[in-house]
Amino acid sequence: MRLPNLIAFILIVSTSFGQEYAANLIPDSLKQNANAVLRFEELNVKIKDIDKAIVKHKYVITVLNETGDKYATYFNHYDKLISLSDISANLFDANGIKIKSAKRKEIYDVSDDGDAFLTDNRVKAFSFHHKAYPYTIEFEDEQTYDGIYYLPSWSPVRDDKFAVQQSNLLVETPIDYGLRYKQLNISKEPIISNEKKIKYSWNLQNYKAVEEEVFMPKWSDVTPTVFIAPTKFSIEGYKGEMQDWKGFGNFSLNLNQKRSELPDVIKQKVHQLTDNLNSAEEKINILYDYLQKNTRYISIQLGIGGWQPLPASFVAEKKYGDCKALSNFMVSLLKEANIASFFTIINSGEFETQGLDINFPMVKFNHIVTCVPMNKDTLWLECTSQTASPGYMGTFTGNRKAIAITDSGGVVVSTPKFIANQNKEIRKINATIDDKGNLNLASNCILSGIKQEFAHSLLHDATEEQRIRYLNKYLKLPTYTVNNYNFKETKGRVPTIVETLDITAPSYASISGKRMFVVPNLLSKQSKLDSDKTRLFDIVYRTAFIDIDSIEIKIPLGYNIEMIPKNVDITNKFGKYKINYTFLNGIIKVYRYYEQSTDKFPASDYKELLKFYDEMYKADRAKMVLVKQE
Repeated sequence: MRLPNLIAFILIVSTSFGQEYAANLIPDSLKQNANAVLRFEELNVKIKDIDKAIVKHKYVITVLNETGDKYATYFNHYDKLISLSDISANLFDANGIKIKSAKRKEIYDVSDDGDAFLTDNRVKAFSFHHKAYPYTIEFEDEQTYDGIYYLPSWSPVRDDKFAVQQSNLLVETPIDYGLRYKQLNISKEPIISNEKKIKYSWNLQNYKAVEEEVFMPKWSDVTPTVFIAPTKFSIEGYKGEMQDWKGFGNFSLNLNQKRSELPDVIKQKVHQLTDNLNSAEEKINILYDYLQKNTRYISIQLGIGGWQPLPASFVAEKKYGDCKALSNFMVSLLKEANIASFFTIINSGEFETQGLDINFPMVKFNHIVTCVPMNKDTLWLECTSQTASPGYMGTFTGNRKAIAITDSGGVVVSTPKFIANQNKEIRKINATIDDKGNLNLASNCILSGIKQEFAHSLLHDATEEQRIRYLNKYLKLPTYTVNNYNFKETKGRVPTIVETLDITAPSYASISGKRMFVVPNLLSKQSKLDSDKTRLFDIVYRTAFIDIDSIEIKIPLGYNIEMIPKNVDITNKFGKYKINYTFLNGIIKVYRYYEQSTDKFPASDYKELLKFYDEMYKADRAKMVLVKQE
């Protein structure tokens, strides 16, 4: 064969092979509403023994637009217990022709320190930064697990507006391994073959892109997901089993052994602080205050140290530790004061309201807190915060299941769930409007429970500049300036913050001839919901709260009412809403009440919910017309 013909033959073969990634081969139904399409994926988990696994992952994604560019970045972790190798990255054009491959030197290898002081976690990452749409990326890598405590999960539908053409999960284990699995939103059981090895396989094909919806359930509750977990496992010489939560807790108990001994000087301090106090709760509060004032949170993740706490003596000496170390230190302090408490493993995060599956033990945790059983209830302590109230578990760790590590193993416990009456925003406003329509208002707002969390963060975590910038941005006024502000905090199991604001809003009221137009509901205005799409998922209210606004607005002399908005009073399964308007002796008065409880409703209720929100939206923005008397 002559050279030109050979070159032509190679080009033809390459083109034919590459065409499998051509964008025009994606069914139109998968491209609809999608930013990206997962063309092919294979997650292959080969478990060799209770302490050894090899995970190979290959996936091909076609990016359809700029919003989908985030999927063109490769990103994976490795550390002392998990190695990462055989990384390949290829870029294909719209026709499926390869146009670039990543070179080894182009793949970043950096420490994944985050907020960690000491860590062996590292990341390898690469991005093509391509902008000619559509294009396709192909990534592949291999990880070796040296010790198994957890196994990867399979969630092929990575995000909203993300379609899946084909994705496979393959798991291979020894005959006697005892793999456990839990599948969600998958109707078919896995294909299982039993020869010299046990092989499991799951497959997802032609899954159309869905859009995120307001008040939707957790992503894993509505999309195909498979969790896999060992029964027996070993990590750095520590063996355990997680057939049930008791066994899981026994492993953690083993990790924590001989790590609670306090130095004599700290023992003496405990007795100095607590011996003269009468109640257990007083002792808990004073020791928690001691922890907050004398330690600080620093993440330390080294090998099994990602799961095992540093000794209490280390924290006593260094005055810092991660969530495991600080919680273990707190348990040790309480033990010295003869108060029983438990190192408690939890999955934190605002939307992780379930925390764990009671019937499927697995490692799905990222945080540790301290649980202190009392005579009538339980006191919870967040040991990584220097400003949190004792007993308060909010959106980060509240309303979910956790595992308390007791002397007899793991016990499932529930963190506090706050009801509407504990999560309040009670605002009183005194305001004036001058004859040019300028508004001056003084707001006094009592925030409690979950409602005070953002104000708590502003008070303790933000700089003065950040607070001013935020306060002058978030209020629902067209143009305004916050002249003065103040936060006053009261700690407790249901903490409160009193927020006071002094605000001017030029030309808030519009004037036309002898008439003045005012929206008297000043700061609490409900937003609209999207009404363009057919609802797919259940409606989930995750938080309960009560908002109350009492407003008085003094208007200029000589004006009287020409038109006053109608009072609105709505009570339905979605909540309670009321707004009343009155005018007397030159003063507008508004009373607004809105209550919501945690609940779940079927998708078919969405039209009714839209109507409710539309009624609140209109009532919150109703205008009052004042006319100047001749």
